[in-house]
Amino acid sequence: MHSSFSSDSEAPMESMILGSAAKGLKTICFTEHLDFEYPSDNNEVLFQVDFDAYTKKLFELKNKYKDVIEVLYGIEFGLIPHLADRYRAVAKAHDFDFIIGSSHLIGGPWYKEDIEFVKEHGFAPETMRHGDPYEKEFWEGRPADVICEAYFQTIIDNIRAYKDFDTYAHIDYVIRYAPEKNKGYTYKKYADILDEVLKTIIHENLALEINTAGYKYGLGQPNPQADILKRYRELGGEKITIGADGHKPEHIAYDFKKAEDLLTGLGFKYYTVFRKRRPVMLPF
Repeated sequence: MHSSFSSDSEAPMESMILGSAAKGLKTICFTEHLDFEYPSDNNEVLFQVDFDAYTKKLFELKNKYKDVIEVLYGIEFGLIPHLADRYRAVAKAHDFDFIIGSSHLIGGPWYKEDIEFVKEHGFAPETMRHGDPYEKEFWEGRPADVICEAYFQTIIDNIRAYKDFDTYAHIDYVIRYAPEKNKGYTYKKYADILDEVLKTIIHENLALEINTAGYKYGLGQPNPQADILKRYRELGGEKITIGADGHKPEHIAYDFKKAEDLLTGLGFKYYTVFRKRRPVMLPF
């Protein structure tokens, strides 16, 4: 979950802890967003973390509520291959319980018109990975199939460049914001590249996240959807982490019962919690 230490949340950390305890959760993990080189139209610095303030507040509240709920210390890296060394340094500098790897930004040949923006902000023009499918404008005049394929490819590229994290988040995040959401989106349609994504995750001994925000966004399914989870298991994947991607107290543990029923129905017997970067497999 996220708090006001992430640029896209205004929720005080304590409100997220109290909301979690009120819902009966026994363990939670804050995974604030760190996305180096995230674009901004007004030169605002987005998705950077004040680690001194974040760490101080988390451990203060962890101690305050230790008899009520277990609070774990995490981070979500918005990965881009050329930033691997910067993320590696952050991972080394902090005693995280849990690191999420995720893809938020996509680049491609359609970004040639943005080269001046890229140069102005000190990014390497050849990277030009600064388009977030969250933005409506991102989709204008661009084929949805091409964007989806490009997004899935970012996951493979990111893992090849950087592997020091624990789970890969919302691997079909791109579908949340597609013009027609998940209309016409199936595992089968992208099976070749999704299989490569899943095999890469399994080969590197990473976990796969089931992110229940997909229900919140009206997809009728989590990210990733059931057929992808089924295929992950068929390929030998076992480690599953569960997150609601909550940015407000009302989104805590969003539709977790649906996620549990889905996973057990697919044959998963365990979910995974990380403490000090070590996986703990817990039965449903």
